[in-house]
Amino acid sequence: MQLLRQAGELQSEGRKVSVAIGMFDGVHLGHQQVIKQTIADVRQHKALALAITFDKHPSAVLAPAKAPRLIYSLEQKLREIERLGVDAILLIKFTKKFSEQPAEQFIRKLSRDLGHIYSICVGSNFTFGHKRAGNVDLLKTLGGELGFQVHGLAAVSLAGQIVSSTRIRERIGSGDLDSASQMLGRTYSIFARVIRGDRLGRKLAFPTANLEIGGVLTPPNGVYAAIGRTDAGEFQGVVNLGIRPTLEQTKPELRFELHLLEFDGDLYDQFVEVVFVQFIRSELRFANLDELKGQIARDVSAARKCFG
Repeated sequence: MQLLRQAGELQSEGRKVSVAIGMFDGVHLGHQQVIKQTIADVRQHKALALAITFDKHPSAVLAPAKAPRLIYSLEQKLREIERLGVDAILLIKFTKKFSEQPAEQFIRKLSRDLGHIYSICVGSNFTFGHKRAGNVDLLKTLGGELGFQVHGLAAVSLAGQIVSSTRIRERIGSGDLDSASQMLGRTYSIFARVIRGDRLGRKLAFPTANLEIGGVLTPPNGVYAAIGRTDAGEFQGVVNLGIRPTLEQTKPELRFELHLLEFDGDLYDQFVEVVFVQFIRSELRFANLDELKGQIARDVSAARKCFG
């Protein structure tokens, strides 16, 4: 799969291109429908399937105070889009300057750079361009002129409710990970890079991998039984998610710490996928590190029971 920074980098070799456009945070069932329509067009017309997405949420640039935490890190989003079978992803750097580009100009430039667009697939409520002036109607107008088809796909519903990134964020935030998984169309997980911590877990005889989760939405703080998927394989584990209230800290920070039960190795700078299996307990404050160590041992025992 090609990962592009500019549309002109696509190696189409004269073939038509079918395009899916969206933020695609979570790559949920609705997003999958849009991307799969693009792939269906490709199979019928021997074209290339191109997904166009953005490196950050537009609100992070235009209204930072209102920007939501993301369901997926950028790496996880790109990985899930690739798994759907696209030939290439165009990752656009979203900047204030880019946001000021008129909607029509964006599509005309895209058409010119890609050569021959066969179809553009978006959600029916998709908006784009300066002041969100572009919509499906504009795409259809330009499609008539530039020679491409437009699919404005209706939202997917489950149990009578529309699947959306906003609803999935609400479910994750409340700890209803089963509902989030249903809307995602896959088991909810966090895929992130392992960074260096203070090695406290190793001192307590329970070494942990500290995952970088800046900007990513997380479930409620606490301890969870989890599965860790690493380059070395899949391992049962325990997650501690929280601010570590037992420690004396000037500025407590949210930490995502994963202890793998049967693993002994170095995960620094690797990406690990963490699948939440079961909530064990809420975050607690202990009188000292010895009490904390004893509780961690009980958490590990509880996690083992979860795995049977």
